[in-house]
This record gives sequence, structure tokens and C-alpha cells, in this order.
Amino acid sequence: MRTTLVLASASPARLATLRAAGLEPTVIVSGVDEDQVTDLPPAELALQLAELKCAAVAARSDVPTGSLVLGCDSVLELDGEPLGKPLDPDEARRRWQAMRGRTGVLHSGHSLRDTASGRVAAATASTVVHFADVGDDEIEAYVATGEPLHVAGAFTIDGFGGAFIRGIEGDHHNVVGVSLPLLRELVLELGHAWPDLWR
Repeated sequence: MRTTLVLASASPARLATLRAAGLEPTVIVSGVDEDQVTDLPPAELALQLAELKCAAVAARSDVPTGSLVLGCDSVLELDGEPLGKPLDPDEARRRWQAMRGRTGVLHSGHSLRDTASGRVAAATASTVVHFADVGDDEIEAYVATGEPLHVAGAFTIDGFGGAFIRGIEGDHHNVVGVSLPLLRELVLELGHAWPDLWR
């Protein structure tokens, strides 16, 4: 029997990743204020925000009965500090000047709630990201695209920013914002079969 997946995220990259994996989630944006959670280590911050987003959407009356609600949030860790979306082009520029030629860790928190049972399975996936030693002109051009302003860590691996990633250690999909292997494990933990989510 097909299980409905509800994605509690406005991220087009997460939606595209899930669709490419054979899923067709219903998107309901959580509206959670990400600035309400502070003073947590990066991996814990990503997980707590994912849990808040999942809970906010699961509590809504327009969520299909018996569906699985997925909340996700990503945070880049650099020098032990959590980096979310930059506030403006100047911050994105400074971020890239600090990241270039270095290595960070992208943490994506995942929280999955079964609305039929109320059970929740949650975990964080972490992927090491090696940034290229990009020049100032490249940084200016990249910031001018607007892409870094809309994503955690001010970079993507599936867009303009992909050329500035020398390599990764871990799950590629996690850097996009949703780890498919981890999501499958959470689905199984809640007693569902992964193929039941395929469209």
C-alpha cells in the first residue's frame, strides 16, 4: 500500500532529490522561525530545527491521515561554528573567503513522524565537504548569482556552486539537504517499507 510522504520544507533541492528517487511528496512549509534555536553545536542545531519543522507540520489539520511527515534542516560546520543561510551578499562573500581551500562538515537533521501512530524517528547525517581555493573574482561572480543567499553554508553542490566543491566524504544527497540512505532507515524504523513511498 502506498504511503504518503509530506515534506515540511520549501527547499526545491530537497523536493527534486526526493522526486528523482521515485517519491512524490506533498509539500507543506512549516513556517518555523529558524532563529529561535541558538547556542547548540552544529549537528544538534540541525536536528532540533528538523524536529521543530516536522512537529509544526504534523500538527496541522490539512496533513493527510496516515502520512509520514519529514522535517529537514542543514547547517554547515566550519571551525566548530554553525553556519546557516547568509543574511546578505556581504556575509556570503566573507563566508566564501573563509571557506575557500578548506574543509567543512555539512550536517542535515532529519525528523520523520508517522501521523497514524505518532511515533517519531530522527537522526543527523554528516558529510565532509572540501572547498576549492576559489579566487575573489569567482566569489564575486558566485555571490552575484544569488544562489549562496538561499542555502545553508552559502553553497550548493547541485548548482552553480558545484564547481567549487573539490570532493566530499559521505552521502552526496545529504549535501543537497536530504540523505536518502538515512531517510530509508528512518522509514524502516517506523515500520514502513521504502518501496511503499515510490509513486
